Amino acid sequence: MSTVLEAELLVHLDRQIESARRLLGYVLAQGAAIRARDVESVLARLGDVQNEMVGRAKLETARTALLHRAGMALGVPPTQVTLERLCVLVTPEAGRAAMQRSAELRGLLAEIAREHGINRALMRQELNFLSHLTRVLGQEPEPGYRPPGGAGATPPSHRALDLQA
Repeated sequence: MSTVLEAELLVHLDRQIESARRLLGYVLAQGAAIRARDVESVLARLGDVQNEMVGRAKLETARTALLHRAGMALGVPPTQVTLERLCVLVTPEAGRAAMQRSAELRGLLAEIAREHGINRALMRQELNFLSHLTRVLGQEPEPGYRPPGGAGATPPSHRALDLQA
């Protein structure tokens, strides 16, 4: 059992959780700003999210290195290293702690994904409203289906059968 790997695993999971909590805070704040139609805050939170994603990329690099070291210790390729396999290399207490932290991280990431999806839908709704408002103010026609016979429309000609005797 490797105490270095054990410490590295738990610290890495703690950093992932801290990052995910910050990211969730930014996504929730962005949702509140969208609902309040506070454009400056929406953009500021977008910047926060982007900065946090840069930090998460660094965490992903550290995770990859950790998986490579664990794979070497287990004698398997890094792509086959699972948390369960990693727990074989650490004490049972550290294994339980890693499993708990991993579950917390998965929950946070699922909540982030859900809230981000809601934010995207809200922004899409706001953009559609702005698009509609711009067309109305500019007296532009709405895109889409137009029933025949509208103002200035030429009546369509229909031919059901075209027979010759």
